[in-house]
Amino acid sequence: MNAADRARHRRVFAPVLLALVALAWAALWAWSRSPYASWLAHDEWTRSGPAAELCRALPGGSVLVPAVIVGGAWVLMIVAMMLPATLPLVSAFERVVSARADRARMLALLLLGYVAAWGAFGLLAHGLHELLLAAAARVPALGWHGAWVGSAVLALAGAFQFSALKQRCLEKCRTPISFVTAHWHGPAPARQAFLLGAHHGLFCVGCCWALMLLMFLLGMGSLGWMVLLGALMALEKNVSWGRRLSAPLGWSLLAAAAGLAVSAG
Repeated sequence: MNAADRARHRRVFAPVLLALVALAWAALWAWSRSPYASWLAHDEWTRSGPAAELCRALPGGSVLVPAVIVGGAWVLMIVAMMLPATLPLVSAFERVVSARADRARMLALLLLGYVAAWGAFGLLAHGLHELLLAAAARVPALGWHGAWVGSAVLALAGAFQFSALKQRCLEKCRTPISFVTAHWHGPAPARQAFLLGAHHGLFCVGCCWALMLLMFLLGMGSLGWMVLLGALMALEKNVSWGRRLSAPLGWSLLAAAAGLAVSAG
């Protein structure tokens, strides 16, 4: 990248991306303090109020309305939490396409592919969460022992910190320029930009899915936990000493799981 490209990068690219992240945080903050803050949580908000009316008015509304609302909240959360962690990839790709007239479109497609991968995971997690709630409604004993479910999620997230799969996915995330050069070949650039973002998003999901499941436990309106988890994932992936965080974080989550299990018992 020549001096002019570097200057443009500083003037336009980084501020725009950071503004997008800031806007997502602002939207989540405003949502969490609005009359519809309960829509960020995983409670029974679809049984009364405007959401319940929509569920009754639309065909299949009891499934579609929660999926759309939770999906929108999830996308905001991904933009707020995960885009800072993927800045090295976006920066590397921006350098590769800096000479193209359609570079802004290529960057948008890259980000769209990345968010799409996380969005698919969010919808899957939402579906599993709804199945768990339905099971708890039919088997009251599950609801009475909800703390054990929370303990199991914490234990899963803690144990995954030590897995070989997490470390392999982290290595892919830590070498963005190699990832871009391996997946950017030129023909069908729009499709490749989207698939490059989606492919990298899958590796990002692979290393962070267990930690992101904690947001279903804590609630997507818990902005403090979002900041903390987002910072930890960004450090794990983007700084040279980030690999040293995996074990302490894993042990901390396992200890939290044991503490919650003891208190529930």
